[in-house]
Amino acid sequence: MVLSALEKAKILVEALPYIRSFYGKIVVIKYGGHAMLNCELKRAVLTDVVLMKFVGMHPVLVHGGGPDISRMLKRLGKESVFIDGRRVTDEETMEVVEMVLGRLNKEIAACINQLGGKAVGLCGKDANLLLAEKEEGDLGLVGRVRAVNPELLLSVIAQGYIPVVAPIGLGPQGEGLNVNADTVAGRVAAALQAEKLILLTDVSGIMSDPGDENSVISTLHLQEIDRLLASGRISGGMIPKLECCREALAAGVKRAHILDGRVPHSILLEIFTDEGIGTMVVP
Repeated sequence: MVLSALEKAKILVEALPYIRSFYGKIVVIKYGGHAMLNCELKRAVLTDVVLMKFVGMHPVLVHGGGPDISRMLKRLGKESVFIDGRRVTDEETMEVVEMVLGRLNKEIAACINQLGGKAVGLCGKDANLLLAEKEEGDLGLVGRVRAVNPELLLSVIAQGYIPVVAPIGLGPQGEGLNVNADTVAGRVAAALQAEKLILLTDVSGIMSDPGDENSVISTLHLQEIDRLLASGRISGGMIPKLECCREALAAGVKRAHILDGRVPHSILLEIFTDEGIGTMVVP
């Protein structure tokens, strides 16, 4: 579809009140799923992030890397084992996790820089950014965030850079811990008192009927999350996403959004248009 100059102008006018409203505000984006694997979508997501910075917002990117980690483990002849959706992480697996996430982290930062932004790649070990402790059970070096120290992120933001954070936590003995990226994004958003938390995923949003793509819940209230989780209609990787939305909003984040990262420019469509897409979680 080719837009006329007038249609393009109308789009900009529609975006203006949103640009004004979110100017100077922090938006934490969890980047993962198919949008990390498809080159065209990857460029679209990171272009959105650069545009947000240029119109005065402060995006913070937290990325995953599960598929890449699984592929590398397979190449090394090591099977990926999961318990309740979490990767069992022994010392050898943790070495692979740190290697793969470190590579992805620098690739994402480099792509943002190539698109005209200024990005800095970080992980939770940098300046005690993400202090973590081991999860209970037989998961090995899997951690949960105990505390976020936002000073480094705030300093990077103040200097005009876009932080890109790999979800590796710093354990009590200085060891690296593998932490769920959704959880990290939620905790970072809470520590920064972000205006928005955006989670990119591979579905259209939270659906009232998991088998019906047209049943996306446009707006979900915080008090409805526990009821929805208890209903059994939410499963797999969507559970930690909803949990981190709940925790982030309870800690002061204004809005959380679960978006389909397979849709090009889904971030811009959600933030800068009247209709929006996906599911917005509100207090």
